[in-house]
Amino acid sequence: MKRALIGASALCILVSCAERPENIAAADIGSDVYRGQTCSQLAERNLHYTQQLETLSADQNRAANADTWGVVLLGLPLSSMSGNDRETEIAVTRGHLNEIETARQARNCE
Repeated sequence: MKRALIGASALCILVSCAERPENIAAADIGSDVYRGQTCSQLAERNLHYTQQLETLSADQNRAANADTWGVVLLGLPLSSMSGNDRETEIAVTRGHLNEIETARQARNCE
């Protein structure tokens, strides 16, 4: 069974299985998005995007697990094929969090 999972993981790389959330890089969303916002507004947006990232990451982990099992059982990354991959949304959310942190540091927010 262990060999089957290792083989499925290797095959997932070749057939575009859903990426694990921790391996998804932040998207560049531009540096002017949070210019002019107060520390309070930045804190509020940070909370929103942090919660969103947690939800998306859980969804993405489920998609990655389903893809692995789909490849093991059927040879197909079913979750990715059915639109359950949240890679783009995670990248954009991480981009927002990065820009919020940059803006908070520039304003010396706590």
